[in-house]
Amino acid sequence: MKFEEKDDYILFTSQEESFKEFYDYFTVNHKNLTENNVIIDLSSKLNVQSSEISLFLEYANLHHKSGTTFVLIYPDVDIDSFPETFNIVPTLVEAEDVLEMENIQRDLGF
Repeated sequence: MKFEEKDDYILFTSQEESFKEFYDYFTVNHKNLTENNVIIDLSSKLNVQSSEISLFLEYANLHHKSGTTFVLIYPDVDIDSFPETFNIVPTLVEAEDVLEMENIQRDLGF
């Protein structure tokens, strides 16, 4: 896994072959990031199950409560299987769009 600080968010990118390895690394490194917008780019080669993606819902809720955005990028997921408030998109461009829209909503007081 690598993480990269962008202008408005921190991007986590999976490079591991194992979801468990990626998730464990993320869990350790996320502790000080709840005040930052976070985008996670899961590689399609991880072969992630819906139950594993659900593990990130806890982090999405933490970010929502702290007024920041949490977006998960995974191209092969049925987003209808998850809560509407859980941001899952297929591409980085769409993740950045979600981040921008949520920033606008926060600025407008929604």
